[in-house]
Amino acid sequence: MAKKVVVLGEIRNGELRAVSYEAIAAAKEVANGGEVVGLLLGENVNILANEIIHYGADRVITVEHPDLRAYTPDAFLQAILQVLDAEKPEGLILGHTAIGKDISPRIAAKLKSGLISDAVSVEVAGEEVLFTRPIYSGKAFEKKVIQDGIVFATIRPNNIAPLEKDESRSGEVREVNVDIKDLRTVIKDIVRKTTGGIDLSEAKVIVSGGRGVKSADGFKPIQELADVLGGAVGASRGACDADYCDYSLQIGQTGKVVTPDLYIACGISGAIQHVAGMSNAKVIVAINKDPEAPIFNIADYGIVGDLFEVLPLITEEFKKVAVNS
Repeated sequence: MAKKVVVLGEIRNGELRAVSYEAIAAAKEVANGGEVVGLLLGENVNILANEIIHYGADRVITVEHPDLRAYTPDAFLQAILQVLDAEKPEGLILGHTAIGKDISPRIAAKLKSGLISDAVSVEVAGEEVLFTRPIYSGKAFEKKVIQDGIVFATIRPNNIAPLEKDESRSGEVREVNVDIKDLRTVIKDIVRKTTGGIDLSEAKVIVSGGRGVKSADGFKPIQELADVLGGAVGASRGACDADYCDYSLQIGQTGKVVTPDLYIACGISGAIQHVAGMSNAKVIVAINKDPEAPIFNIADYGIVGDLFEVLPLITEEFKKVAVNS
């Protein structure tokens, strides 16, 4: 049965995050021939509306309000609930990001709805919409279906391919007003702590370092390779705890969960806590001096050797490929 599905577009630094387009692709599956409605919250968001339509949304609702300039759960929750009450959709899809993970259970509680979080794929089987999500730190997968109420899910970034951009697509863009009041949190200023470069959660290539990098300077060849590949730099908790790098780079059970096309683990032993955050990468390459390191058990390709000898050689080879391509 065709459904109306709302997709919350997530905006960072004035641009739509890639997971927003992936959420539209997931919503298209859920809608099963029905209508996909994009929802943008913030200030000056109308300029992004057509981008949502080009990636598959049929129409877009924008909500501009000073209290939505930066994310706060109270303001976003009030705005989203008012839009949902007016639209009465059969589905709602968000990205499984920091915002998505924070706001989705609040929405579910208010709607008295089920919620499937961290889905990596979606398929329609008859009248049911099946979501696949990882469990047990990625060791297994389960299929979940919402049997009653709104089909509500968050999707893990970099797992569901976005639809091809079609700039010829057009659709209605409508701005609506919402009433936001009784806020318990007000953002006065935002100080961003960032390592620069590509967002880890959306990176197609990640080069990570562990305790084997030995120092903060040990991340220099890792950064160089990441730059050549157009990727991001990550780290294990061990490297972060040793103060070799900032915790914003941490990948693992207590850090970021990533699913890049290529993950290069340098000097990382492969503790289960780290593996939980990167085991679903499409291709895993491990570089470690210890041939018995657990990371080799999940790696597609393994190099036994000193990362400080291996990385410069790999980097030079990729530079040659880049020059010749």
